[in-house]
Amino acid sequence: MIALRLIADPALWRGSKLLCWVLMPDHGHAVVELGDGESLGKRVKRVKSVLARAINRQRGSRGIVRAAAFHDHALRHENDLLATARHVIANPIGAGLVTRIGNYPDWNAIWLPP
Repeated sequence: MIALRLIADPALWRGSKLLCWVLMPDHGHAVVELGDGESLGKRVKRVKSVLARAINRQRGSRGIVRAAAFHDHALRHENDLLATARHVIANPIGAGLVTRIGNYPDWNAIWLPP
């Protein structure tokens, strides 16, 4: 799926760093270390726009692919990072899509070997 390649492209994040992500059937989750420049809202809007255009091209369709809204949560302490990443990656398990995250194809994390 083209969205999987695009979301992991560092150029898409323009100075921010995508630490982990999971694409669910109707939404996505990510942990992003913000860099300088754009606000989080502008980054998310741009990323969603790029992904929607690519998905629509691939499908031969037009229109909205994901909802415009997003929810953010700032991590104040480094200690919260791994727990949050685990929570994000475990979403397919919590949604009953798989019983092991290794059985879900649409996720990644920087802590995994290439």
